[in-house]
Amino acid sequence: MFERPQTGGERAILVHLTFQADQEDLQELKELAKSAGADPVHVVTGNKHRPDPKYFVGKGKLEELKLALAEHQADSVLFNHPLSPSQERNLEQALEVRVVDRNGLILDIFAQRAQTFEGKLQVELAQLKHLSTRLIRGWTHLERQKGGIGMRGPGETQLETDRRLIGVRIDLIQRRLEKVAKQRHQSRSQRKKAEVPSLSLVGYTNAGKSTLFNQLTGAAVYAADQLFATLDPTLRNCSLADGTELVLADTVGFIRHLPHELVAAFRSTLQEASESDLLLHIIDASAQDREEKIAQVNQVLKDIGAEKVPQLQIFNKIDLLDNVTPHIDCDEQGKPQRVWLSAQTGAGAELLYQALATLFHSTKVVKNCHLLVSQADIYVKLFRLAHILSEQLNDDGSKDVCIEIDKKHLGLLKTVQLRETV
Repeated sequence: MFERPQTGGERAILVHLTFQADQEDLQELKELAKSAGADPVHVVTGNKHRPDPKYFVGKGKLEELKLALAEHQADSVLFNHPLSPSQERNLEQALEVRVVDRNGLILDIFAQRAQTFEGKLQVELAQLKHLSTRLIRGWTHLERQKGGIGMRGPGETQLETDRRLIGVRIDLIQRRLEKVAKQRHQSRSQRKKAEVPSLSLVGYTNAGKSTLFNQLTGAAVYAADQLFATLDPTLRNCSLADGTELVLADTVGFIRHLPHELVAAFRSTLQEASESDLLLHIIDASAQDREEKIAQVNQVLKDIGAEKVPQLQIFNKIDLLDNVTPHIDCDEQGKPQRVWLSAQTGAGAELLYQALATLFHSTKVVKNCHLLVSQADIYVKLFRLAHILSEQLNDDGSKDVCIEIDKKHLGLLKTVQLRETV
């Protein structure tokens, strides 16, 4: 196996072929390479009807790659396409450098960015599942079982041993992640019992989710102009002007053809999105292919079962556009559908608060209630479930309270026989 150098700045040749359908983005490959710490020194492009079964590229492109490696003294070749284990192995044998496909490149970035215990477990699980299909290339130099007297090898080959050990490690990680998933489920259940609405920020990678998350919550989540700047999910409280409490979750960014190993590994994290009350779909308004990226995000949301969760589209980075000012687009009923803003400059942030207030006020009503002294416990419940606009203490110890409460909690008023004042 050709080991990756330990130092950064690895010189890489990029390979991008154009097929008739299902195209990848060359610029995105360059950004992925830079995010992984590589230095793209040359790009090999070409047109092809279908991949070559042995090398993915044709013999002519293979020779071109050899010449490019020699000319630019590159250390690796990065493909903008998924390769089969045999194609990856054949390419490494022919080129004598490290060959990484698109999925392996994304996994490499995730491995660098994971910070939390859960994030590292998720990335390791995805890497092991990816590696388990490619073990054979790494052990060609080791002893195999041999036949004949005096030539028999161990009862288990090195390859079989490695597969078994990887299987044991995968089982261990999955059990640990199941515990983390249960903890997340318990936390979500507690928030639902407390009637605190939960929002998840989703979107294509580098759309500005973490920057907007910091704007809304005052957090200090790492944000940078690079793909997958943050991986680990972060939850923070956010208060609207009327006192309504929200919980915001910053999730991992999506990308075209997100490796299925990552979708499976991050399922417990992405579950935050599928169980949210509202998705804030962050969109890079300056991207030329923004409609395609919107479709890619919606496809991933469908894959994780979050396609039916209501969305509010946030068109970010309007500071990079001409003649676009912060504004809200509403439907015929006046319900906010899109908010145009710049998370970087803060322009339009107040409009997002306004849109959220509209969405979470549509089901609320104002009630004036008279609480007896014996109903102090009910006051505590109302303090938790409703927004108290004003209150007055009477001489007899009772309270006149004006509250804003969600319609779904109106049954509480009937149950405790609260007397509404005239």
